[in-house]
Amino acid sequence: MSRTIAIILAGGKGIRLGAKHPKQFIKIAGKKVIEHTIEVFEEHPEIDEIAIVTNPDYIRDTEKILVDNLYPKVKKVLAGGAERYDSSLAAINAYEGEDVNLIFHDAVRPLVSRRIVSDCIEALKTYNAVDVAVKTTDTIIEVKDSLIQNIPDRSRLNNGQTPQAFKIETIKNAYEIALKDPNFKATDDCGVVKTYLPQEDIYVVEGEGYNMKLTYKEDIFLLDKLFQLRSIADSKAELTDSSKIGLKDKVIVVFGGSYGIGKDIDDLGTQNGARVHSFSRSTTNTDVSNIEDIRNAFSKVYQEEGKIDFVVNTAGILDKQALHNMALEDIQKSVNVNYLGSIYVAKEAFQYLNKTQGSLLLFTSSSYTRGRSLYSLYSSSKAAIVNLTQALSEEWDHVKINCINPERTKTPMRVKNFGQEPDHTLLKSEQVANAAINTLFSSFSGQVIDVKN
Repeated sequence: MSRTIAIILAGGKGIRLGAKHPKQFIKIAGKKVIEHTIEVFEEHPEIDEIAIVTNPDYIRDTEKILVDNLYPKVKKVLAGGAERYDSSLAAINAYEGEDVNLIFHDAVRPLVSRRIVSDCIEALKTYNAVDVAVKTTDTIIEVKDSLIQNIPDRSRLNNGQTPQAFKIETIKNAYEIALKDPNFKATDDCGVVKTYLPQEDIYVVEGEGYNMKLTYKEDIFLLDKLFQLRSIADSKAELTDSSKIGLKDKVIVVFGGSYGIGKDIDDLGTQNGARVHSFSRSTTNTDVSNIEDIRNAFSKVYQEEGKIDFVVNTAGILDKQALHNMALEDIQKSVNVNYLGSIYVAKEAFQYLNKTQGSLLLFTSSSYTRGRSLYSLYSSSKAAIVNLTQALSEEWDHVKINCINPERTKTPMRVKNFGQEPDHTLLKSEQVANAAINTLFSSFSGQVIDVKN
């Protein structure tokens, strides 16, 4: 049976992006783009091996990523060339004479789904060449000298994506013919097969809008949002079986764990075999706005347990009043607890979590998206938490950090500020705690996890 080899094409220099480093090495959602892409194929059960084709100037950078991540399926790092087809040829030559199928994929399409990869592999059982495409939604026009020359029928048009998959003999034969053509130009591998092996049918697998390519600066923002949407879809308001199993013998530090969401995280962890250490002003006289309190809490847990796997900070206060009416001491308290507290927790947690490659979880609020009357300090501090999370995810290589953004949740703090509200309009704090623990076990970083009712 033929082996299936994923060829990750990472030879671009990112000129159109205007960045100092090639776009595949930009960090999004806590990891380099190429890391996200490799992991899709690394985790796919039908992929037997991975080869990465990169620009010769960045072979060491690529090899360092492999050393840091220990991807068992990655067997080859190959040098590409000046053109895209040089990278394809490097892979074809590397596997010449072997009974393999090659699946070429752009390193800068990190959100390709397992379904697309599986469909490509399945299609190769019938066809020798496979492409991936999505229906064109915009009208396409042919233009010359700023004048429309033709408007093709949109119903027949598709936007091509990757992967593109081939039996090795098919793509090898197509390039052998193409390279003899003095006018040869290629934009992608299916184009080579279509031009030089016109008798060969190319099957088209249905792509996805998520499977976008990082090309321009604006795409960084879009990709980050798509990762966020995916992480929201992955979050659940019920504790997953893997989280339940994973909690056993984990050491968790919870700040703000005396009531509400923090208390529920404490209870859930303890019920499933974790060793949870909870700190708050009311139970342990721990103030998150006092860095010495934070240091002492971590030191105490580490001396007792010898490790810390997860840290959660749910501590917060809400002063629902106009800024001009607030006393200076209330302003300072609000900023110190809601913002500085998270900074102190993050700063002091890093040294412990870095040893275990653990995870830090902070909490924001739906008010972070837009400042609102009577919530000026609360909204702005919660927006700062989001930016802090995203920034630290880029600074930290081995510690994951995310923040939970729950919809309106029934907690003592909310009841104190809003009174009694219909239960069906509010999230239960247990639902948010479940989603929080699931997030601690997730692979993403730098994400805002919306928990909805």
